Amino acid sequence: MSRKPEEPAAGEDGEAFASRWSRMKEAARQAPPSPAKKAEDPKAPAPELPPIDKLTIDSDFRAFFHPKVEEGVRRTALKKLFSDPRFNVMDGLDTYIDDYSKSEPIPPAMLAGMKTAQDILRWAKEDKEELEKQEALKLKEAQAKSLEAPAEQSAPVAEVRPAVPDAAPVPLEDTGTPAKPE
Repeated sequence: MSRKPEEPAAGEDGEAFASRWSRMKEAARQAPPSPAKKAEDPKAPAPELPPIDKLTIDSDFRAFFHPKVEEGVRRTALKKLFSDPRFNVMDGLDTYIDDYSKSEPIPPAMLAGMKTAQDILRWAKEDKEELEKQEALKLKEAQAKSLEAPAEQSAPVAEVRPAVPDAAPVPLEDTGTPAKPE
């Protein structure tokens, strides 16, 4: 059963929503205030606390939240609670906490499966083969030149100096060239 847009929503007794809300709000204003929560007696002692070193995750930590318990004791108890390994579990939302500055090389199996890596490896292989061909060609050319050159040119020629019969030996100058006899 649908209602027409002009009709206001009615409660169980057929009263319109806005008038019922207004009536209940006015009744709440007229009602006497409810008694407030009983304040802690300032003379009441702090609750007896269990030893912190004996606390486990199953212990009751409510006593540590009493207003009379010192802040340092409360913090120590909470540190003991949250030191449990169950609170040290990474969730899936901590995506960016890893150290991404330390990179690991891509495993060869994965590298071989990548299409671009296959092209790079093929190019590197072709470059290596081309380099080997060029080196072999240079070696063959060098061997051919050494076979074509006459034996006279390949052997070093000793320098012959005419002997000076009556000349005394003359010391060499600092320039490295022999001095002429006087």
